[in-house]
Amino acid sequence: MIQTDIIIIGAGPTGLFAVFEAGLLKLRCHIIDALPQPGGQLAELYPKKPIFDIPGYPSVGAGELIDNLMEQIKQFEPGFTLSEQATTIDKQEDGTFIVTTNKGTQVHGKAVAIAGGLGSFEPRKPLIENLADYEEKGVEYFVKNPEQFRDKKIVIAGGGDSALDWSIFLAEVASEVTLIHRRNEFRGALDSVDKVIELKQQGKINLVTPAEVVGIKGDGKVEAIVVEKEGETFDLATDYFIPLFGLSPKLGPIAEWGLEIEKNAIKVDNSLDYQTNIEGIYAIGDVNTYPGKLKLILCGFHEATLMCQSVYNKLNPGKKFVLKYTTVSGVDGFDGTRKEAEKAVVKAID
Repeated sequence: MIQTDIIIIGAGPTGLFAVFEAGLLKLRCHIIDALPQPGGQLAELYPKKPIFDIPGYPSVGAGELIDNLMEQIKQFEPGFTLSEQATTIDKQEDGTFIVTTNKGTQVHGKAVAIAGGLGSFEPRKPLIENLADYEEKGVEYFVKNPEQFRDKKIVIAGGGDSALDWSIFLAEVASEVTLIHRRNEFRGALDSVDKVIELKQQGKINLVTPAEVVGIKGDGKVEAIVVEKEGETFDLATDYFIPLFGLSPKLGPIAEWGLEIEKNAIKVDNSLDYQTNIEGIYAIGDVNTYPGKLKLILCGFHEATLMCQSVYNKLNPGKKFVLKYTTVSGVDGFDGTRKEAEKAVVKAID
């Protein structure tokens, strides 16, 4: 069983920043997330979109922000359990918690911070009658391991950043990549659209627009898809079909944990520390609600900071924590590294 101080459910920006604030207090964290990589919806839905309301950044790409947060917390050596969904929380007699995932992984911690954004993300699935019959048999909703598609024929459907980015990446991995979109126009980063056009001209991507995938064929696994274009249908042989139509947020198992829920969000005490109705379980970021709540990344950062202070105080009763600015105290990582401001030089002037 994995042991830690704070179990963080959700690897979005709020959950990642909580690792940094916990690290300043010498508290270790382990993060659980259902997505295959850290970053939450920023990494999964719009990694190249600019964000304009992060303090100190007039503009920062969503993916770049996640990369920076990962670099910032690296020295605190957080653990990650990815591609697994937290399904149950069991409070122990000593007040600690055991979180179990859908794959049986168990994490034991002294506090739980739910930073699940808008909840667990489930893929938006195309309306294809026999789609479920081929899930994990050639139909994939995430690209978890690109090598899975090495030298295979793949069809990607979608018109956003994810569809464009994975088409570009897998063009150098798969034997054949076909990108299908129901419109001629794509809603993604312009440089990604230009790159897809360039790869099409080089014969590395087959582009089929405007068209839709309306059926799947195969004996026990995907062997072909049925494409409808301009009123006519045709079969296209493929090994994999990857529909990338975004993610639909749902609270999922969180709704069954005995927490007080209001309008699909977790009610917390915002007057103190963003704790839920269960002592030791906190909710930070977009997943929580309270009077005046704003679903902004910078608000999540603030909530994560106060949550970590509360956990420290609960774990160290009677021990007063003296807050020092990092400009003064520096930052000591669990990996032995230290970051600090340069010391002032004392020098006499003749």
